[in-house]
Amino acid sequence: PLQPGIHFYVPGIQKIIAVNTKVRIAEFTSVEGSSYRNRDEGSLKNQAISVLDSRGLSVSVELAVQYRLDPLSVPQTIATWGQNWEERIITPVIREIVRNVVGSFPAEELPTKRNEIATLIDQKFRENINGLENRPVELVSIQLTEIVLPVAIKEQIERVQVARQEAERARYEVERAKQEAEKKAALAKGVADATIIEADAQAKANRLISQSLNNPLLQLRQIEVQGKFNEALQNNRDAKIFLTPGGATPNIWLDSKDNQRATSVSN
Repeated sequence: PLQPGIHFYVPGIQKIIAVNTKVRIAEFTSVEGSSYRNRDEGSLKNQAISVLDSRGLSVSVELAVQYRLDPLSVPQTIATWGQNWEERIITPVIREIVRNVVGSFPAEELPTKRNEIATLIDQKFRENINGLENRPVELVSIQLTEIVLPVAIKEQIERVQVARQEAERARYEVERAKQEAEKKAALAKGVADATIIEADAQAKANRLISQSLNNPLLQLRQIEVQGKFNEALQNNRDAKIFLTPGGATPNIWLDSKDNQRATSVSN
């Protein structure tokens, strides 16, 4: 191998073959009219890789492989594989690896396991390249750009996604209804607790009032009411007062001038 620069050779006896050792790219795409070879520009384009999944359904895989020749092993690479080494090292190997990896999955799982599939393809291709004599090629990267599924599988995946969204929305509605029910239950419990507290307070007040109503106090209240009646008689001598036995209330006041009017006075 000769490094870039000026070199002298003997024409007719020696021959120099210029080889591009920059990063090259091999694309596998389904774009119409995309197959061509341009070694000078370091690019190869091929048709997308057709694969049968684990159930025999046809799937199309698009990807791009970036690689470069090892400059120090170029003479051995050209001597072993020829100048069309890419068609022998890169293209058939990547097709075989993609078919083996993708073909082990059912088609409907491919979109969700895209990263796992890309990692497996990269791993297996590196193992294959590194296992070649003199390691002629260094793999830079593999980008899995597209997995084209059959129309029936696409529709099935869409239906499953719609069903999952509906189920998720139903779960959300159930959870929201549950929260609303818990909120109402807590509010009702709070109102009930407040009512019980208020009733307890009223009962306590009633007990205190009941305890405070002794006989001397009741007699005092009776005397006060009788005094008010006496004052009323002084102003209206035609009035008639009926006192219930024992001095209990209510006492009844009747005005003889107006038998239609009755006033109940309570203590």
